[in-house]
Amino acid sequence: MKYVRLKKQSDFQKLFQKGKRAFSPSLTLVYYHSEKTTMGISVGKKHGKSVQRNRIKRLLREAFRLCMDEIQGKYFIVLIPKVEKEYSFHTFKRHLQWIIKKENL
Repeated sequence: MKYVRLKKQSDFQKLFQKGKRAFSPSLTLVYYHSEKTTMGISVGKKHGKSVQRNRIKRLLREAFRLCMDEIQGKYFIVLIPKVEKEYSFHTFKRHLQWIIKKENL
């Protein structure tokens, strides 16, 4: 299954207003039903300079790509990492799988 990236600011704003939230120790996931699976990432400046933020985005994109087959429906999804000292791919993947299972996505 393939997904489309969520890029427009207006789409992010609609999702933040209407979407449901699910939490894990390292992630917040905002989701809303849609016609196709669309994923976006929101990483603020409090996570560090651009190099660190881009690394976090790469890790989240890969974790989502690997966990995407577990998602049953079609959703708009935004992944928001929580501020930590170190970020790891395995932590993101494990917590994303846990959220998907918990919320029955």
